[in-house]
Amino acid sequence: MGRYVVRRLLAAIPVLIGLSVLLFAYIRILPGDPCVAILGQKRTPELCAALRENLGLDLPLWEQYIRYLLNTLSGDLGASVVNSQPFMAEFLTRFPGTVELTIGALIFALGVGIPLGRLAARKVGGRIDGLITGVSLFGVSIPVFVLGLVLVAIFGVILEWLPTQGRIDARARFEATSGLLLIDTLFAGRLDLFVDVVRHLILPSIALGSIPLAIITRITRASVIEVVNEDYVRTARSKGLKEKTVDNRHIMRNAWLPVTTVVGLQAGALLGGAVLTETVFVWNGVGRWVVDAIQNRDYPIVQSTILIFALIFLIVNLLVDIGYALLNPKIRYQ
Repeated sequence: MGRYVVRRLLAAIPVLIGLSVLLFAYIRILPGDPCVAILGQKRTPELCAALRENLGLDLPLWEQYIRYLLNTLSGDLGASVVNSQPFMAEFLTRFPGTVELTIGALIFALGVGIPLGRLAARKVGGRIDGLITGVSLFGVSIPVFVLGLVLVAIFGVILEWLPTQGRIDARARFEATSGLLLIDTLFAGRLDLFVDVVRHLILPSIALGSIPLAIITRITRASVIEVVNEDYVRTARSKGLKEKTVDNRHIMRNAWLPVTTVVGLQAGALLGGAVLTETVFVWNGVGRWVVDAIQNRDYPIVQSTILIFALIFLIVNLLVDIGYALLNPKIRYQ
């Protein structure tokens, strides 16, 4: 297992380098100029030339990439061209908000998707199965930002049940330590603020978790249906075992493998999907920060953020593969 992990980590290096090349080239062919975003109406040809020279944008593209790659390998992920703030300092400030939103969406997707998938598999071919399958298809089809706006309109504007912007009440006087407001407010004994943070988290989590919920539901249903028809399940039932025992020991234990794969992939995808969700709900996280960076042609912020997200995605996939061996001892890595 240890050798497999090392090989997977080494294999991630060329993947990240290839991604950096594509990302570097793609960002620079987009229309727009950092000079326009930074200087605005004050720009002049002379000021733009000085700015481009200061940022190294007047160098040949290959030289810009080599400089960027060397800085990245040395741990220097650059700084914002707009406010000169170091990337890592800004990222660590905003990343807890994205993590909190991602975990909330994943809990919602798992907590609802797996029971719905199991229920649909038990009622396969019936009305309940058809209803759950139809709803899951709708969940996959609707864009995140559309669902987010619908949730804002219904629960925030019409019913006025839940807040629709930010992570906490703007009037609250609270200084977070870790950036994870749920943990900080709970440890500080501020239950009133903890409830307020949960209320702010509900709508963004539902919007972001809608697509993973639909996928997890369908995969759980298909996996359970496949396992139910296996010989060892019929043998377990013929021995007179209780249905609950058969379900827990034989059906779900073997059905978890494809579900685990989907959960791992969706956990990484949620980080990228948070971009639209954070924009709709004015969520102070990495996603909204990247949107602002794209609009301002802030190259270092966009490049470094996507590279870190790609690294997280690779690590999540590795953890999923290791989880395979833990869930099913028959799987061995040579």
